[in-house]
Amino acid sequence: MEFRHLRCFTVLAEELHFGRAAQRLAMTQPPLSMNIQQLEASVGAQLFTRNSRGVALTAAGQAFLPAARALLDGANEAARQARDVAQGLAGQLQIGFAGAVLYRGLPQMLQAFGQAHPGLRLVLRELSSSEQLIDLVHDRLDVGFVHTTRVPKGFSQILVSSQPFMACLPAHHPAAQAQSLSLDRLQGEPFAIVSRAVSADYHDRILAACADVGYEPEVRLELQHWLSVVSVIGQGLGVGLVPAALAQAGLPGVVFRPLARPLLPYDTHCLSKDGGQQPALLAFLDMVRHTSAALSGG
Repeated sequence: MEFRHLRCFTVLAEELHFGRAAQRLAMTQPPLSMNIQQLEASVGAQLFTRNSRGVALTAAGQAFLPAARALLDGANEAARQARDVAQGLAGQLQIGFAGAVLYRGLPQMLQAFGQAHPGLRLVLRELSSSEQLIDLVHDRLDVGFVHTTRVPKGFSQILVSSQPFMACLPAHHPAAQAQSLSLDRLQGEPFAIVSRAVSADYHDRILAACADVGYEPEVRLELQHWLSVVSVIGQGLGVGLVPAALAQAGLPGVVFRPLARPLLPYDTHCLSKDGGQQPALLAFLDMVRHTSAALSGG
C-alpha cells in the first residue's frame, strides 16, 4: 500500500466517477483503475462496486475511507512540519540566560520573537555564565546570554546591553541619601557579592575596585544570583555593588546610588557557536541584534 493508492482511493470515493476522479488526479482512467486494483489487493477487500450505473463504495470501502484520509492528513502534516523546520518556521531552541538579563532586554526579545515565529518553541534555562559556556560547548544550549569576557574561541557574540555598576545599600544606611558614592565610604562594611564560581569576571572586578581605593572588602556573603545579593542587602546584612538594572526588580529596603568613579560596565552578550546555520537559530540571532539596537537607541 502506497500513499498514491490512498490518494486515488479518497478522490474516487469523493467523485464516485472514474472520469472526474482521473481528471482531478491529472491522470487517465487506466492508471487510476490499476491503482485501485492494487490497493484492493493490498487491503484484501473490494472497496468499490462498479456497474453500468456508476461507482459506489462497498461497506469495506466506507470503513476504510476515514482511516485513509487520516493517513494522508498525517503525511501532509508531517511534510508541512518538516518544511517549516527547514525554513526556520518551527522547531525548538534551547536558550540559557543569567538572571540579570530579565531586566535588560530578554522579555522584549522573547515577545518579539514569539510574535514573528509562533511555531518555534523556546526552552529557557536560568544558568550562571560559566554553566552556560559549558553547555554551549557541549551543544546542550543553542544560545546563551552571559555576563563574562572569558569566551572560548569558536563563538560569535552580540552585545545585548552595557550598564553601570551602582552601590546598593540598605535604605537606613547613613550614605543612603548621598547623590553619588565614593567606594571608600564602604570601607569596613560587610559586603554581599556574587560568588566567584558564578561570575569570576565581576567578582574579581569588585574586589579590584575596592583595592584601587586602598582596602580589601570584608566579603560576608557570597551568593549565586544578583537578586539574592540585593535581597540580603535589603535585609540589612551588608552592602554591595550591583548592575544598575537590578533597581528595576523592586525589592524593598534598598537604595541604589551611582558611583562617583564608575567601574567598567556590566556587559551582557548573546553567544552562539560559529557556523550555526539552522534557520531557527539565525532568525533568533537576527531578532537579538534588532531588539538590542532598538533598546540601546542604535
